Amino acid sequence: RLRRAELEEQGWGRLSSLVSPQEKKIFALQGPYPIIRRLLRARGWVERKLPHNGRQLKQQPGGQKKQQLEKKPSDGGDEQGQAVLSPCGGEQPSLGTTERLHYPRPYSEEDKEDKEEKEDREQCNEDPDDIHDLMSHLVRDEVPNFLWTIRLGNIDQELLQKIEVVNRYRRVHALSTKEGLCLSLQNLSWFEQIDPNTFFPRCYRLGIVEEQEAFIEDFRLTAARSLLKLALEKAGDKLVGTEQPPKSNKRPATSHPMASTAEPGSPLSLRVVEEALEVCEQHLGILGHQDIDRKTPSPCRTCIDWDHFLQDYYCVAHEGARLALSGAQREQCQDVLQRLAKQLPQLSIEGNLNIWILKPSAKSRGRGIVCATRLQEVLQLARSCAPPSVQVCEWVVQKYVERPLTVFGTKFDIRQWFLVTDWKPLTVWFYRDCYLRFCSRPFSLHCLEPARHLCNVSIQKQYKIPQQDPRVPSDKTWSNKQFQAYLARLGRADAWHQVLVPGMKAAILNVLRCAQDQVGFRKGSFELFGADFLVGEDCQPWLLEINSCPTMSPSTAVTRRLCANVQRDTLRLVLDHKDNPNCSIGAFELLYKEAAVPTCLNVGLNLMVQGSSLKTP
Repeated sequence: RLRRAELEEQGWGRLSSLVSPQEKKIFALQGPYPIIRRLLRARGWVERKLPHNGRQLKQQPGGQKKQQLEKKPSDGGDEQGQAVLSPCGGEQPSLGTTERLHYPRPYSEEDKEDKEEKEDREQCNEDPDDIHDLMSHLVRDEVPNFLWTIRLGNIDQELLQKIEVVNRYRRVHALSTKEGLCLSLQNLSWFEQIDPNTFFPRCYRLGIVEEQEAFIEDFRLTAARSLLKLALEKAGDKLVGTEQPPKSNKRPATSHPMASTAEPGSPLSLRVVEEALEVCEQHLGILGHQDIDRKTPSPCRTCIDWDHFLQDYYCVAHEGARLALSGAQREQCQDVLQRLAKQLPQLSIEGNLNIWILKPSAKSRGRGIVCATRLQEVLQLARSCAPPSVQVCEWVVQKYVERPLTVFGTKFDIRQWFLVTDWKPLTVWFYRDCYLRFCSRPFSLHCLEPARHLCNVSIQKQYKIPQQDPRVPSDKTWSNKQFQAYLARLGRADAWHQVLVPGMKAAILNVLRCAQDQVGFRKGSFELFGADFLVGEDCQPWLLEINSCPTMSPSTAVTRRLCANVQRDTLRLVLDHKDNPNCSIGAFELLYKEAAVPTCLNVGLNLMVQGSSLKTP
């Protein structure tokens, strides 16, 4: 290894001239982003290496350029091996390995998390002979011009204010947490005359008393509608958009306050159908604003014994109990459901088994998510998670999409990227390429295991089983091009450009408008987000969640290519486009740019007091 004296003899001074701070090409990187490092180095940028293992460099009092290594406490996040950047430079551990000039080889989802952590750790062991290590040493005291980090909380705030370009915004929880997204879309009517139920499955925060009561009412109303659908199916008159109920249910019932009087397979009385019709008629009255003068507008609180009704419904939906319909009731059921379909945009996706999905608010990668079919089961699951694990206020419950579009009988979702380069005025870029993530097992509502219902890569990697249909990709991913070809074979070639893409764009923009005033705005920042969508049988996209700092790990050949491309195009957009609007920005397209509002409004009034003082007589 060369010593410093030998390095100086071999051109240390020449290197110093290449990394002058006046060039404004110093970057810092924290997290597993080898593509970003390679692309910036190829542009002639020099990296200021970061300390590692959660230690933070701080400047000693008195302005002395001494360094203090302080252990940064863990904040309970998902990422491991995080580095911290401080305003004081100095001799720092080397981070990064000698890198090849091509995309990293794809690796299996089973190794994904370990690979990310290993890659971050290996940054500490870079060969000191490497030219990049020498150049990084020369800028150890300089403020970076560009920062790409996995978490803003790891960066010293004093230094953060001096960095020109940063890849994260503060306070994005209003769109990137499940609870925040739920609350933001409840306020959509203040920004747009759009019903969030047209693109976002109904969602409630269980820790808020009013919302828990609203969920209970929604569950009951959905059960009443579902019973009418099941009654028609069992009577031999299936409606479009209903799900065939299971003949049996092997799952043990949990916490039923009152047992049904019907045995599995035995017919129920006409009373339960009459009660469902009564509830739905009253709900239609509310939807038509006919409840203004009622003292008790909610049909869920007065008209029937809900404990008995739900037990009867469970028998029909999950235990195979039969229903006997009269001719008049059959016509009534058809009429009520047709009128409800005009008022409820989610009737076609909610099925008839009344399945809900319970999610911890701030967790990612599908952790803690469960599906439930019974009201008490949902409420008990939320209440059973006491501190220090997950509290009730951190749970959201959302209507499960029981009628998704499947590919070869397998459920999938779509990861769609978009980039926000400004919040004032709001400026959003949509990425034209995306990818699909498949489940490991065929879709079925009769078995609610994660392998059939949660498309998260971190969940599906746990199931090392071959696909039952060989046409489903073995690596559980497709590009949007492959999906478009599949739609074309189904005779729905126009669905992607005419239904799916416009629907995804509208949903993303609606969320951003709701959250705009809550995000920590900062000029020079940008952020790449990943939105997850489910597709209904009519190809209508349904927003599930929005992820801040989406993974860029190449787990498959599809993600290897697309993740590398979106990182390359993001750098083009944030570094080149401002000075050269005609430069290539790859697959990005401008989705929305808000009209600029002047910071100082001229109201046209001369606010001045005129008159004369009063004199003492």
